[in-house]
Amino acid sequence: MKPQEFSRRQCLQVALLGAAAFAGTPALAATLPTTASLPRELALALKSGRPLLVMVSLEGCAFCKQVRDSHLAPMREREGLAVVQLDMRNKQTVVDFDGRSLTQDELIRRWGVTVAPTVLFFGRGGAEIAERMIGGYIPDFYGAYLDDRLRIARAVVRA
Repeated sequence: MKPQEFSRRQCLQVALLGAAAFAGTPALAATLPTTASLPRELALALKSGRPLLVMVSLEGCAFCKQVRDSHLAPMREREGLAVVQLDMRNKQTVVDFDGRSLTQDELIRRWGVTVAPTVLFFGRGGAEIAERMIGGYIPDFYGAYLDDRLRIARAVVRA
């Protein structure tokens, strides 16, 4: 195949992506990274002068999708927001801030999180440095609440 030639499938993919962009909807659902080591993620965030955000999610949760797709993932792309996602009921292991290896579900329970989505803000030593955002809040105001908590968390990290 010559570099200028496209397969029928490639043309269809480009057309679908263009149609989605034209419609103002994302072509693919936004995603957030997961992690196997919270201390590593926190160290990277703090090195760049940022707090670490952890979004606790639940498979199939419409409010989680809204928070992830409309707020956290775009901020991660636009501003380099340090954010990872952990999932309730997920049995993949993660190292917590104390160096213990737990499943994501076990860690979430240890944190006392019972509602998805919940966004936590962490600073030095794995301490929570801003009030948790629990639930979906009012969609029109979620961004303002998030901005306020981020302002507080960033100030604590800079101090």
